[in-house]
Amino acid sequence: MEKLVISLISVFAGLAVGLIILLIYAKVRSRKNAELVKDASEKARNEGYDEGVIDGYEKRKLEAEAAINTAEEESLRIVQAAVREGEVKKREYVLQAKDEIRQLRSLFEKEVRENQQEAQRKEQRLTAKEETLDKKLDALEQREAAVRVKETEANDKIAEAETFYAKQREALEKISGLSSEQAREILMQQLDTELVHDKAARIREYEADLADEKKEMAREIIATAVQQCAADYVSDITVTVVPIPNEEMKGRIIGRSGRNINAIETATGVDLVIDDTPEAVILSSFNPVRREVARIALEKLIADGRIHPAKIEETVEKARKELDATIKREGENATFEAGVFGLNPEIIKLLGRLKYRTSYTQSVLIHSIEVSKLSGIMAAELGVDVDLAKRAGLLHDIGKAVDFENEGTHIDLGAEIARKYKENDVVINAIMSHHGDVEPTSVISVIVAAADAISAARPGARNEPLESYLKRIEKLETICNSFSGVDASKTFAIQAGREVRVMVKPEEISDDEMTILSRDIAKRIESEMQYPGQIKVTVIRETRTSDTAK
Repeated sequence: MEKLVISLISVFAGLAVGLIILLIYAKVRSRKNAELVKDASEKARNEGYDEGVIDGYEKRKLEAEAAINTAEEESLRIVQAAVREGEVKKREYVLQAKDEIRQLRSLFEKEVRENQQEAQRKEQRLTAKEETLDKKLDALEQREAAVRVKETEANDKIAEAETFYAKQREALEKISGLSSEQAREILMQQLDTELVHDKAARIREYEADLADEKKEMAREIIATAVQQCAADYVSDITVTVVPIPNEEMKGRIIGRSGRNINAIETATGVDLVIDDTPEAVILSSFNPVRREVARIALEKLIADGRIHPAKIEETVEKARKELDATIKREGENATFEAGVFGLNPEIIKLLGRLKYRTSYTQSVLIHSIEVSKLSGIMAAELGVDVDLAKRAGLLHDIGKAVDFENEGTHIDLGAEIARKYKENDVVINAIMSHHGDVEPTSVISVIVAAADAISAARPGARNEPLESYLKRIEKLETICNSFSGVDASKTFAIQAGREVRVMVKPEEISDDEMTILSRDIAKRIESEMQYPGQIKVTVIRETRTSDTAK
């Protein structure tokens, strides 16, 4: 506030100085004008001008001087009024500043008093706390002294007890004739004997309970998995029938001297069978991808109507590109449906190729998705990694996507693909062990093998023509009958070929030889036959004795 007053005083002082300078300037100007008028009058007289002109100069001089005097008086009055007003304002601002200073001083004194009171209260609380702490310290010192006294008494009693115990031990050693170490060893031996018996009994009880619970849990897990997973199967065979609008189209497909049909077979690698089947052309190939390319290309050619070698090559190329896009899309849909993510794009394409691969008319892609779901459900029940189990289940048959173009089993090819694209070791082991070729190294491998068997063996999952079924049953019985000691009239394939029961001649095959015979039969079936799931071999040896009462 004092700075504000000083600033106002400075402003008014500057204004007064300005007015004084203006008044001085007006006086100087008036004197200069008077001198100019006087000089003009003298010049006019000297030059002989009329007196009236000179009087006019004089008159104007007087008027100018009067105006100057008036201006000087007005300026002086203004300066005096400004000075008076400045003094008034100065006094007002000084009073206002003093008033504000008094208010600020009173507020400051009030805050100081409050701070002093708060400090006094805190000091009182600290004093009270110090007194309380002193009392607690005194009580703790008293308790510590009491504890030391009790500790001394306890040590004395312990010493007395140890002395008494030593005397008792010496007396017992004299009576028994054994040292304490010998007595301890005898007691431990007796205790070990009792514990071994109890432990064995407990183990047998636990094993019996666990066996029952294990079977029940396995049954529940498999039932739950099968109930939660259902899939429809599309039956594909090694031929595809393409409908044509009329019989005339067959001739156009064959072309002059067979050039069109030869171009189609060369470009696609598929055999075209054109026979008497009305309004139909048959595509034959064991490679389902090639067969699908030929189907798409032939349908496009029939719809276009222009069939010649150049058009055939162009259409087949377009069909391949279209099928590649479809394969990629099917692979992505399969991973989304199975809930498996983060796969290499090349593996996704191989999964899409499985859509056109069948096994006993069961779609391998749908089978892989079902195995993935079953594996995930069983892994969740058993408390293992669900995502890894689903991933292994989805990829367990990935080798079937390339087994038409590469030599080797689908197991070896699948493991090679998994290694190539840096899949987890658990996934690789699941691929290699799901048919029992390699020992499983993790619970997930066992889960995938079980899920694969469930998906393949579920009723309706796979269809087999009656002729193929009868041939398979006949070959199964033939293999069993080829072994010496087997009663050829008593070999039976049951449960749709999933079990074979072999009756042996008791005079030729002993009990020990039965085990070897069953293993040899199973090995030969594995090496000479192809079949879904597993085949159980049961060898039966029976001796009968009869007599007649007369």
